Amino acid sequence: MANVPASYEQSRTRFRAHLDDLTGSWPNTFLTCLPLESDPALSTDIITANPVIKERLIVITTGEHGIEGYLGSAVLELFFEEYVRRLDPQTTGLLLIHAINPWGMKSWERQNPSNVDLNRNFIDGDFESLKTTNPDYPALAPYFTPSEPLNDTAGAKWRFIVNTIKNMVTFGSRRIREAALMGQYHSPRGIYFGGMELQPETVTMMDTYRKGFSGYREIIHLDMHTGYGPRDQMTMVTSPYEKRPAAELTARFDAPRIATANPDEFYTMQGDMIDWEYRLVEREFPGINFFAATCEFGTYGDLILQAARSLRTTIVKNQLNQFGGSPEAAEWVKGEFRELYLPSDPAWLVKALADVRCVFNAIT
Repeated sequence: MANVPASYEQSRTRFRAHLDDLTGSWPNTFLTCLPLESDPALSTDIITANPVIKERLIVITTGEHGIEGYLGSAVLELFFEEYVRRLDPQTTGLLLIHAINPWGMKSWERQNPSNVDLNRNFIDGDFESLKTTNPDYPALAPYFTPSEPLNDTAGAKWRFIVNTIKNMVTFGSRRIREAALMGQYHSPRGIYFGGMELQPETVTMMDTYRKGFSGYREIIHLDMHTGYGPRDQMTMVTSPYEKRPAAELTARFDAPRIATANPDEFYTMQGDMIDWEYRLVEREFPGINFFAATCEFGTYGDLILQAARSLRTTIVKNQLNQFGGSPEAAEWVKGEFRELYLPSDPAWLVKALADVRCVFNAIT
């Protein structure tokens, strides 16, 4: 069974090794290694397999949120092991992307080196205007970003409870969730920071999609993420730009659970990569049958206390990154953070791969 690699380097090595597996069926196959500007030893790696006739393209992306690339690596391995041979290389092409955020994967972090959440950074227009899109964030900023070292874990847990209750009275759970997760363009040291300009990793992906989509009649893109949603359950999260109803998509992709990225079914996102792709296709590739979705594998769970733990982990991890803290606090946060994005229970991985198999079976 496909497994989770121990490191970014191990994951990258085994991904690159699959190039030779494809060239026998897809002679026009090549590997593109795109070094990170700030650290050329790290790279986003792309395997492109061009068919004889460009009819259908399957795109699988991993590691946009670095640490989430470890599950993504296992999913790619599963795809290579069990599904590639089902495809018709005469008409079906592949665009397989390892570690959109290589620094984050290497460092077991979610954001990039500039504290930017890359899935809030796919912006077409002016970043300055985005400061008005998350109106509750400034008032909640002291709650989301305690500006002091994280030394006392017991005290941090207690303060989180007290501040959560206080803010629940004022804002309610839905507004707090939206303010936290939507993406914010106010505070470079805050959580879910979308940046003040396009990041190099974002520009790389924009260029990759523009080149890679050209000439195809149908494109299916699955982007692998972990952390949000019901425990032990994959949710296929669709874009608000996707107009086909959930029932039709469920029948087509055999997804265990489908939700649209809106406040009622999931949560709102600004600067989302898949939303940007829909706009790209509309502008530059009209007429393509395009579908893209996030495969989100739940970890903590989505019940009230589980969601609160997820938010607490996000807050204390950012606090530790921005302001430092004691070794004891760092060890506690490390454990909580890894469980949020890569649970240690082996049964979680088994279920995650079983869920993604449903979708892979449907598209191959």
